[in-house]
Amino acid sequence: MSQITTHILDTARGCPAEGVSLALAVMKGDSWETLAEGVTDHDGRVADLLPDMEDLAAGRYRMRFELEPYFVAQGGAMFYPRADIEFMVSAAGEHYHIPLLLSPFGYSTYRGS
Repeated sequence: MSQITTHILDTARGCPAEGVSLALAVMKGDSWETLAEGVTDHDGRVADLLPDMEDLAAGRYRMRFELEPYFVAQGGAMFYPRADIEFMVSAAGEHYHIPLLLSPFGYSTYRGS
């Protein structure tokens, strides 16, 4: 399993959010460097974002979720076209799960397991 995983649930529709593009980046100096990109599957997950054996160094990371195309495809309104979740990796080898609970007018996240 990838060291970084994600799962998006559309809480307004009560189902996984399929087809959401996302990118994982690391802070290098004053700018972000993209490490990986993916698209959520039918279960709202991207399980293979990074190779299984890749360990991220401690540091500041960002998961960017491109929400506008998803909401447009659903035919509904939205307020947040993108969600950027910044988080810290403190120890190499630990698993970090970044879930996103999503609705057209809000979102929340937490460190999952």
